[in-house]
Amino acid sequence: MHVLFVCTGNVCRSVIAERVTRALAAEHGLTDLTAESAGTRALVGFGVEPLAAQTITGLGANADDFRARKLKAAMIERADLVLAMTEQIRDEIMRLVPAAAGRTFTLLEAHRIAKVSGARTIAEIDRARDDLALVGRENIPDPVGLSADRFCETGDRIAEAVVPLMLALHAHRVHEDGGFDTRGRPRLVVLPGGRDDRPTHEPLPRIGRHA
Repeated sequence: MHVLFVCTGNVCRSVIAERVTRALAAEHGLTDLTAESAGTRALVGFGVEPLAAQTITGLGANADDFRARKLKAAMIERADLVLAMTEQIRDEIMRLVPAAAGRTFTLLEAHRIAKVSGARTIAEIDRARDDLALVGRENIPDPVGLSADRFCETGDRIAEAVVPLMLALHAHRVHEDGGFDTRGRPRLVVLPGGRDDRPTHEPLPRIGRHA
């Protein structure tokens, strides 16, 4: 599954999510899980913001060899799942590529709906979206310009949503139809209870307070 994470500048939030996902895939040998990130108003060519880089390292991931990129329609079209950091960015993505609306969510929205509703595919999360909507409460604010502690808090919040989504997908994606929906996209499955109900044989990478 290919996941696209989107924020504004593409030097902090979306990079944290991308690099945590890549580290998770490497740790668990999930060779079919890939991730990239972009920004709606990206600081094109810039590296990771220094405090964001420290946060990524503290989460057990790698912040090296990164350059910010502006969001393009082609990135959205090739993604199996698009996760935005705010509702405004999510809605901007949907306007840019309307066909991607059913697989585009805020990160916190996708995690919450799957956990609360028991949805077992991306399509089911989408169908539950209206019934379980929250307005203005599922944004991850940009910590750029704030303290190192705020960066740590942002990193933890991102990782605590990303990790259970990705692990649940790969722990439970084998279905009678081979694990794919009618368009050939892998089904997303999220266990009720999120990370606290994960199987004990699938430990999380380091998440929490940073050294």
